[in-house]
Amino acid sequence: MVTSVAPGLAGRLVSSRMAKEHKPLVKEYATGEIVVEWEPRLCFHSGNCSRLLPKVFDRDRRPWVKADEASAEEVELTVNQCPSGALRTRRLRGKSVIPPQQREIRASKGGPLLVRGGIRITDADGSLLYEGERAALCRCGGSSNKPFCDGTHKTNGFDG
Repeated sequence: MVTSVAPGLAGRLVSSRMAKEHKPLVKEYATGEIVVEWEPRLCFHSGNCSRLLPKVFDRDRRPWVKADEASAEEVELTVNQCPSGALRTRRLRGKSVIPPQQREIRASKGGPLLVRGGIRITDADGSLLYEGERAALCRCGGSSNKPFCDGTHKTNGFDG
């Protein structure tokens, strides 16, 4: 099942312009046990999901997420490897197999700053841009979605 969700809850990219336009920012792929949320604007296409669990995550297929192709535990463990926070899960039944994340900021080789563990990102005016467990922040200066990474570092010669 695929649905779209309006912005504004924890783990969502918040944009006042988009919120006013009521454009969907998050797509959901659900089973009876788990919901996979995908927020395209946060995704820089690391490929972790499709590399780790290709029967569920296949970017050449529509819908590209088939959460019922693996156990809820497998899906949750794979989504937890998404460095940008673009993929998230919600358990409908059963307990999460993911322990709470410690706060960590790590520069990835040739890519974004990877942030984990209870993140709250605001703009210069203090307006909330994002709140969630993971984010990838642009380090190359080329992202068109600053402060978030959009994958431009892969093509602009960034070597950080």
